[in-house]
Amino acid sequence: MENQITIHKPNDFHIHLRDGKALNLTVKHAAENFGKILVMPNLKPPIATTNQAIAYHEKIKNIAKNFADFSPLMTLYLTDNTTPEEIVEAKNSGTIFGVKLYPAGATTNSDAGLSNIQNAYPALEKMQQLGLTLQIHGEVVDKNVDIFDRERIFIETILQPLTQKFPDLKIVLEHITTKDAVNFINESGKNIAATITPQHLMFNRNDLLVGGVKPHFYCLPILKREEHRQALISAIKSGNPKFFAGTDSAPHSQHNKENACGCAGCYSAYHAIELYAEIFDTHKVLNLLDNFLSHFGADFYNLPRNPQKITLIKQAWKVPESFADFDENNDALIPLYAGKELSWKIKDKIY
Repeated sequence: MENQITIHKPNDFHIHLRDGKALNLTVKHAAENFGKILVMPNLKPPIATTNQAIAYHEKIKNIAKNFADFSPLMTLYLTDNTTPEEIVEAKNSGTIFGVKLYPAGATTNSDAGLSNIQNAYPALEKMQQLGLTLQIHGEVVDKNVDIFDRERIFIETILQPLTQKFPDLKIVLEHITTKDAVNFINESGKNIAATITPQHLMFNRNDLLVGGVKPHFYCLPILKREEHRQALISAIKSGNPKFFAGTDSAPHSQHNKENACGCAGCYSAYHAIELYAEIFDTHKVLNLLDNFLSHFGADFYNLPRNPQKITLIKQAWKVPESFADFDENNDALIPLYAGKELSWKIKDKIY
């Protein structure tokens, strides 16, 4: 059994950093762990223009100024009013590497998202022409659709027709959660890929619901049945380069997570590499971890692979219970798997 593994510095191709005071902690954790990160644009207000994305990028870079090898890659928030001209400006910026599609109301801070996919056709046509990637939160928002079926219905009714209309558009279906999504990616062309989170690989809906609702397991898309989790495990074990790491690390204060309403998102930027290592070791595919974390995503986005390397060692440690003074209200941030023991840690990392 392996007790040590060296891999290239990982990337995270789906991460939320937020803004304000929270940004100081989230950027620190991201910069300590990853070479490249793809930053989501669902702030309040959303990052919907190139100028806004550049300003946000500068703010992130300033916080991470001591991390020379850290590269935040920006995205724009796709709205009903995104123009082809904005897409051209985004592509030419050298800072923006994708445009994020949120169906309006699908998840946190998605109210300004698309109300109808056809409203985005001019922008999508320009993206296809320029090779700019579309990142998709793949869920329908119809209240008549069961929450556990929202991803499958989105693929059937929106994504499949979209790929037929724009056959050369580069697409990443984010944070996939179902066997339907795995099958769709496997059957699609090389221009369509998917990210997979640690929480969807580790947990199913029993972890969220049995014995009482556990708010820190609540994310969107919601955790699914065990058969779907097993499909995701099969995807990473396949070594297919169209599946790669995107944590969907999404910080929320403890107060906002632990209340009558709650909010969706699991925070993993601090320890996602260790979580993924745990998963790959459990399923006896540690030899595939380097590709999944460090190579496949960069290759899909036509970016250079990180030359730096890190070493993971098999040594038990506990995930912190919380991070204090997270936001303007001095509230705490509870990480995914808080207080639980993991078997893998990064050598020389200060925990």
